Amino acid sequence: MARIGRRTAAIGTAFALAFAAGGTAIAANVSSEDQALAPTRQPAAKTIEQRVNRLLARMTTQEKLQQVQLLSDGQVTDADAKAGVGSVFSLVDAEQINHLQHVAVEQSRLHIPILFAYDTIHGYRTIFPVPLGAASSFDPAVGRTDAAVGAKESAIQGLKQVYSPMVDVSHEPRWGRIVEGAGEDPYLGSVFAAARVKGTQGTDYSARNKVVASVKHYVGYGQPEGGRDYNTTDMSEQRLRNLYLPPFKAAIDAGADTVMCSFNSLNGVPGCANKYTETDILKKEWGFDGFIESDYTAVAELRACPPVKPDEGPCGHGIAADGPDAGAAALMAGTDSEMVSTYLRDYGKELLSDGKISITRLNDAVKRILRVKFRAGLFEHPYVDVEKASNAASYGKPADLAKARWAAGRSMVLLKNEGEALPLDTTKSTALIGPFGQTVDEMLGPWSGRGSDELAPKFVTLLDGLKAASSAPVTYTAACNLAHNFDPPNNAVPPLTPDDEVCAGPGEDGTSIQDAVNAANDADQVVLALGESGFMSGESNARSQLDLPGYQEDLLKAVAATGKPVVVVLFNGRPLDLTGVVDKPAAILEAWFPGTEGGNAVADVLYGKVNPGGKLPVTFPRGVGTVPTYYNHEPSGRPCDPTFKWNSRYRDLPTCEPLFSFGYGLSYTSFDISKPALSKTKVGRNGSVTVSMNVKNTGDRAGDEVVQLYIHDPVASLSQPVRRLRGFERVTLDAGESTKVTFTLDKSDFGFYDNRGKFVVEPGEIQVFGGDSSAATETASFTVK
Repeated sequence: MARIGRRTAAIGTAFALAFAAGGTAIAANVSSEDQALAPTRQPAAKTIEQRVNRLLARMTTQEKLQQVQLLSDGQVTDADAKAGVGSVFSLVDAEQINHLQHVAVEQSRLHIPILFAYDTIHGYRTIFPVPLGAASSFDPAVGRTDAAVGAKESAIQGLKQVYSPMVDVSHEPRWGRIVEGAGEDPYLGSVFAAARVKGTQGTDYSARNKVVASVKHYVGYGQPEGGRDYNTTDMSEQRLRNLYLPPFKAAIDAGADTVMCSFNSLNGVPGCANKYTETDILKKEWGFDGFIESDYTAVAELRACPPVKPDEGPCGHGIAADGPDAGAAALMAGTDSEMVSTYLRDYGKELLSDGKISITRLNDAVKRILRVKFRAGLFEHPYVDVEKASNAASYGKPADLAKARWAAGRSMVLLKNEGEALPLDTTKSTALIGPFGQTVDEMLGPWSGRGSDELAPKFVTLLDGLKAASSAPVTYTAACNLAHNFDPPNNAVPPLTPDDEVCAGPGEDGTSIQDAVNAANDADQVVLALGESGFMSGESNARSQLDLPGYQEDLLKAVAATGKPVVVVLFNGRPLDLTGVVDKPAAILEAWFPGTEGGNAVADVLYGKVNPGGKLPVTFPRGVGTVPTYYNHEPSGRPCDPTFKWNSRYRDLPTCEPLFSFGYGLSYTSFDISKPALSKTKVGRNGSVTVSMNVKNTGDRAGDEVVQLYIHDPVASLSQPVRRLRGFERVTLDAGESTKVTFTLDKSDFGFYDNRGKFVVEPGEIQVFGGDSSAATETASFTVK
């Protein structure tokens, strides 16, 4: 990984804000990404290993099989707790958690506490921007702060494990779960993976305000065929290691002690039965000594389905004949904890006697689970403070709400700003129009923990935020409906009708597109809140189209026809196809799903209290037919050229460029970044070279720029990506201020994995590109000897 020297200027506003918001202070000579990527994994403590071994020696076979069992909140009973069940997930009632823990600790023979877990993805009750939005900050302090607040609030509830961070790299915007990760780049993903683990666990996750992180989904889950969730993945060894494994490795180096294996198959082998990825790479090659839990029913899904599938539960991968075989396949591949299905617990003794599982492997799985429980301090502090957990004052503390607001503002990306339409004038009347102006799910986003229950802080809608920020009148016209029919009861999806689409009928306030036009004509300035419903992103929400659903483009066209400068604010969880949208508004602000304080944060940016400095962590395609589109693709012998028939191109597109590139984002000010300057032009394979760039704020207000460093290896034994991000630094500069940003490159940057899984560093030229996006043109080069 690249190591980045700290710029010579003072820490700056951005980092002062990060520190004030509770982020870790950054030393003057260490960059933000360098801080995030610094390994923190500690060797196993001898005292804990002794306790694990003593306890294991006392356990019966059935007690061991109970420890590898992971049950849901709807499954677990007092009998399970008394029998010594290992883990429970999604139970969030503090009284029930305490009750089951008392049963386990006081009534089971060995008094082993239960590990309670939950999907705290971007906040528990104080909700931060969705992870894809947070990655737009290009600031690991955002991910670290989000994770720290989520861990604290989860721990208050009696939880000691979170199924987070999701570190799946994805080039697939149709995939609904792209919203949960850091986008398309393995380096950016690695920085945020490490930062989130450190925020979640701290230096010691036995602390009462920390929990153990579970990194997911291991591995290749983010690249399913057709963009459909749970679908198969097939890729080369070099692609697996160069693109998809690095964020997992960064998370493990940062100390993550649990990992969740994935639903998908990788090269024909399901994630939870893949010995190569689970045992050979994760446990042996990387030295991981924590445990792997399966995803929901993923072990059961290893079974073959009968010709006419009866209603007997999940199946499909076909690498096991039945449930017991599925349990055996998962355990022997390296999965240590079985979620929901109970094959190992129910059939483990038979599997042992038949030689289908080994006692050595079972003991190893149990030791890994016990090791995490001891490290988590569960044996010393198994119980939750029910009174504190049930008190709304325990959540949404003013300081945490300030952090959520700061994180959301830092995560927004300005895509367009013609004629300086933004920032808006607080003294002029504003017409807020669109189905997302006064909604909950489009602020919180998918996987929003307990962010909308009675103990959560009040969420701030966009209308709330604009009214609080403006000294002039703010009116609201929904103009069309916001369908919420994307999460039907009993998981049965009815045929979609026009009424199920966002913006397909009158608004909840009874207004129409014509009412929106009238409202725009009556106001001085117009904000149009558009996007996709919160139920259109997240797990099992793949889309075959990426445009604005329903009649939103018609709404935009009608309002823009008034001649008023229109500002579009987008709420979404994936890159959208904005080809039919981009030329109509004067300005476009990508807000993603910004969280509890989202309305205030958007208002901060729209009215200029916060100068946007975020950058896109994913490419925005020019039409869904161009997907997958990503910046770090391999070169071609016939690269894209729309003017020549026999080159790689689309006959119906006049350009090869995406609509918005990875790393792209505007500001209310302007910056100039110099050509990269190298400390040397030749470097040994084990040596390093520093790359420096000067950046100057050439505008008239303070703002943030993300200086980005990319490399390309033009001649190698395997074709190398046309660009690879190897460093970035977000800097805050006053008008006219300048500073120097310095990056260090070594073999971890200019080397790569080949198709034998071997890391190689080859001699030859390395091209360096520096600038404000992946389209940077300023270049230099050095030679590896």
